[in-house]
Amino acid sequence: MNSWTADMADTFARCFIREDRYKLLISGIGVTIKVSIVAVILGILIGFLIALCNLSKNKFLRAIGKIYTDIIRGTPSVTQLMIIYFVIFATVDIEKWIIAAIAFGINSGAYVSEIIRAGILSIDKGQTEAGRSLGLNAYQTMTRIVIPQALKNIFPALCNEFIVLIKETAIVGYVGLMDIQKAGDFIKSATYEAFMPLIGTAIIYYVLIKVLTLILGVFENKLRKSDIR
Repeated sequence: MNSWTADMADTFARCFIREDRYKLLISGIGVTIKVSIVAVILGILIGFLIALCNLSKNKFLRAIGKIYTDIIRGTPSVTQLMIIYFVIFATVDIEKWIIAAIAFGINSGAYVSEIIRAGILSIDKGQTEAGRSLGLNAYQTMTRIVIPQALKNIFPALCNEFIVLIKETAIVGYVGLMDIQKAGDFIKSATYEAFMPLIGTAIIYYVLIKVLTLILGVFENKLRKSDIR
């Protein structure tokens, strides 16, 4: 038992302590968080616009929304990332993490649009009719009555999308970004140890997502309390 403990301690030291390899993981956490936050903001903005297109009575706008969601949901996110990085932004001089965030934002937008569309459709039509009877136009009714109620309904689904997005960013290593997963792979290659780096990256992802889940849970509870009032 003592020998096993000593071996594990030595492996831990070789993987994370020696040559300050833990700094790679710390840097990777920063990259993952930056990419995820920017991507989720872009995803919500794009998703909202696409949802409105899908709900529009204009055939052209509906066609745009349908084509966008079909293409994005029908192709792998890693393929989209590589196309955006190596083709669309190949000659553009901006930081890699920004390009990755744009790629994930575009990908997330397709899924968020369906979440928002379903949330808007879940609101009883009587709410819209009540707004119009009060003298509000279509825009005012949507922004002041329908969307605020829809946001409360879709908040849990949006939280889940954010969590999924964090895990999906593990593929940014394909474009040379040193995120959490890439840092773990680098340590694995440098030390020829697979167990410790992989377990380490798994624990980091779990802790990040657990903390995020708790934070989002607090906001969700506040929304529920406002409903009770």
